[in-house]
Amino acid sequence: MTLLEFARGPALQVAMIVFVLGATWRFFGALLLPWRLVPAQPRAGAPSPVAAALKGIVVKMWPHKPFQKAGMFTFMNGYILHIGLAIVVFLFAPHVLFIKGLTGLSWPALPSNLVYTIGVVTIASLVAGLVHRLRSPVLRLISRTDDYISWLLTFLPVLTGLLAAAHLGARYETLLALHILSICAFLVWFPFGKLMHAFMFVFSRAMTGVRMGQRGAEL
Repeated sequence: MTLLEFARGPALQVAMIVFVLGATWRFFGALLLPWRLVPAQPRAGAPSPVAAALKGIVVKMWPHKPFQKAGMFTFMNGYILHIGLAIVVFLFAPHVLFIKGLTGLSWPALPSNLVYTIGVVTIASLVAGLVHRLRSPVLRLISRTDDYISWLLTFLPVLTGLLAAAHLGARYETLLALHILSICAFLVWFPFGKLMHAFMFVFSRAMTGVRMGQRGAEL
């Protein structure tokens, strides 16, 4: 079995199983948490839990005015990174074909050269985010091993994908195998590290909205 066959076969299969089971476990863990987190009765005129949850999700999409100047880079770079990753993952033609083979779902892809450009921008965003984290005393203090592992396992699939597309550094088959293996590592780590925030942020912001709504606090 060649490295590419191993990556496409057993490695990818095991990684997807771990990803699905791990993500399902995390979802059920979040859904089974008690939603009434404030023992006191909600204040008079408090919004419904659903309205408060939706407000909690939407309001946090942009920083409060007092924090906009200090946090603008983090927010803008975060949007660039996440939108770039979404485009690379879901709108690159080979990825669309892979998803179609896996799920039967398909949609139009973007031109490859455009996706390559967005991939480069995404790499730059990842590097800028890491530099900002290392240079900020506060971010450096609160960063844990999970943050750096999650960064690396996000960076490697994008980098190896660009190298494979450009045929730089090694034979295409080797680069493709390394790209798939990096994706496998990403999938295995995803449910158990901070990468899971891509899904769980909805729950955390909704819970915050419910708590603040019951107390009558402004988000």
